[in-house]
Amino acid sequence: MEDLQQFKQTYFEESGEFLGVAETGLLRLTPGNADMEEINAIFRAVHSIKGGGGAFGFSDLVAFAHEFETVMDGVRNGTIAITDELVDTLIRSNDVLGQLLAHARDGTRPPAGFAGQIVASLKNFAASAIQEDADVEELYAPSPAVTAAATGGATAADGRRTYSVRFRPKADLLLTGNDPTFMLRALKALGDAEIECDIGGLPTLAHLEPELIYLQWLVTVTTAKNTSDIQDIFEFVSDESLVEIAEHSAESPASAASKAEAKPPAAAAASKAGAAPPAVYATEAAASATAAKPTAGRSSAQSEGGHANLGNHTIRVDLDKIDRLVNMVGEMVITQAMVAEHVRDLPQGEFQELLEGLEQLAQHTRELRESVMSIRAQPVGSVFSRMPRLVRELATATGKDVSLVTSGENTEVDKTVVENLVDPLTHMIRNSIDHGLESPDTREATGKPRTGTVHLSAAHRSGRIVIEVADDGKGIDRPRVMQKAVEKGLVQAGATLSDEEIDNLIFLPGFSTADKISNISGRGVGMDVVRRNITSLGGRIGVYSTPGQGSRFILSLPLTLAVLDGMVISVGAERFVLPLTNIIESLRPKIADLHGLVNKCDVMMARGEYIRLVYLHALFGIPGAITDATKGLVVLVETEDGGRLGLVVDEVLGQQQVVIKSLESNYRRLDGVAAATILGDGRVALILDVAGLQEMSQHGGSASSVAQRQVTAASPQPHVM
Repeated sequence: MEDLQQFKQTYFEESGEFLGVAETGLLRLTPGNADMEEINAIFRAVHSIKGGGGAFGFSDLVAFAHEFETVMDGVRNGTIAITDELVDTLIRSNDVLGQLLAHARDGTRPPAGFAGQIVASLKNFAASAIQEDADVEELYAPSPAVTAAATGGATAADGRRTYSVRFRPKADLLLTGNDPTFMLRALKALGDAEIECDIGGLPTLAHLEPELIYLQWLVTVTTAKNTSDIQDIFEFVSDESLVEIAEHSAESPASAASKAEAKPPAAAAASKAGAAPPAVYATEAAASATAAKPTAGRSSAQSEGGHANLGNHTIRVDLDKIDRLVNMVGEMVITQAMVAEHVRDLPQGEFQELLEGLEQLAQHTRELRESVMSIRAQPVGSVFSRMPRLVRELATATGKDVSLVTSGENTEVDKTVVENLVDPLTHMIRNSIDHGLESPDTREATGKPRTGTVHLSAAHRSGRIVIEVADDGKGIDRPRVMQKAVEKGLVQAGATLSDEEIDNLIFLPGFSTADKISNISGRGVGMDVVRRNITSLGGRIGVYSTPGQGSRFILSLPLTLAVLDGMVISVGAERFVLPLTNIIESLRPKIADLHGLVNKCDVMMARGEYIRLVYLHALFGIPGAITDATKGLVVLVETEDGGRLGLVVDEVLGQQQVVIKSLESNYRRLDGVAAATILGDGRVALILDVAGLQEMSQHGGSASSVAQRQVTAASPQPHVM
């Protein structure tokens, strides 16, 4: 019983992945743009869900999936035309299938009349397939025996080959949610096919069971495909069928066909024993003791869903176990740092073996940490794949033509970060479509294409992941934003704000420029939630807008929320950690290298470039620190926009792996600080946020303007203890 529950859990997890594959394909399905690979992926996903549901007796789910699958079969065979109405129905059908899976998982029955309208729509589309009834009649009708004249020989003039395929399904195949007509149609689609139905196994009417299959088929197909392509057709029923595939020999195609026809059922077993000719391939029910029915068809859907292929064996692991593993690695990192701290004072030249062992331990710990982090890493494509559905619905609701372009879907980031990206991206895309993009007529009048574009991208940059949502709309209407902010009392009348500060007003709680409240926007809830969610992950969000050309929202997030390599620096009596990925070099400047800009900042000439200096002791109010850059050190760091900053510190103490501890969840958010950590001597140190330091320095060391204080809700400048 416990094994059955385990299989069920696996089935539901895989079905969730199949639903995602189906939705992704359906959202790309448009009239005049029928990608057969995409259509086949959708069909296989629905079929896999249905097959597993049949194995567990989820009758409601199987019945609905069969209607869904029938329409998809018509689409892939060209008997059902692709229209916008059809695509909308199929998308809703995928939603219903997900709801039925939820009912099956919870052990509940759907309410009476559930999805009746969708089922009726699916039946109507299936009935519109003119050739369907004729095809089914042809497939089941007995036909004359196959001859050499019918097949055209072993190899046709165009290089195609001829195969004989005997397909004998188990009697209870229909009870697993499979339909042999799908396989026969797929064989016909490979090339020229002759299908003979063997009705010799039919019992008398009194003994006939309507849910059982008594037929078998011999199909002779001439095709450019190879044996593996034919085998793929039967991959879903390999556990419930006997399939024999024989390639016709060059010397006598007719005899090969007759041999295949005369071959007894036991021939498949002989094939495995080596007694059959090399050209015969067989698949039997007992192919694998571990091939559970709920996972049937997984291999074919994995290529579309981004999972490992059969060459890479995979296992499913509870996320809680991975989290515990990550926590243990974090504790190991802290312990290793503490041990290294204690042996640092050992006399030089003594305990050499101990020191070498500790160095190896540090290396192994780092490799272990990187391996564990790679387990937690997930591509952001799992989030990006949800956005086409959102764009489609918003375009319909707003009456706008919208095209979504995505890039960087394979960019990997910590799973915790991925899980928290859905809501922010949803809000930003909704904002771009509703407020940013103009109506088709307005765009055309201004010389733009009628279809607006939203570009969603992701990339690694300076040890962080940067996600950008850009549109080619009208940009932020700054006068209107300012007017609304004054009306709502968010900014004092007569206040003078820069363009950047006005743009950031959209992140204020309760702010909205919508004239009326709708189900899309108008309540002033959304962008403030976006900023709050992003900052809670140690990230930032910036907005950049050009009137008449569009807006860009840029999210910057840490790649991992667990462990990082950092450089420990000292400022006065305090210790800080700088992410190693941000550091370029450290140096001690000469007096001639330093220059001051009146009422601006200090800069330093380094490598032929002027670099802005940031004095950490001034930003954080730390007494007793070195204030002269020529007597301290300047650590050159790279910012996310590719620029450079020079951080003036007292001393660089050394490199160390550190465990990231959220400061916001344990204390509160601090400007210029990404998180906290525990050093080897047990002291708590703050992990610095380079972009935050850059922003603080540009505002005179603090968020001094009224608008900026309101936007960031920054606390008073902390004195680091």
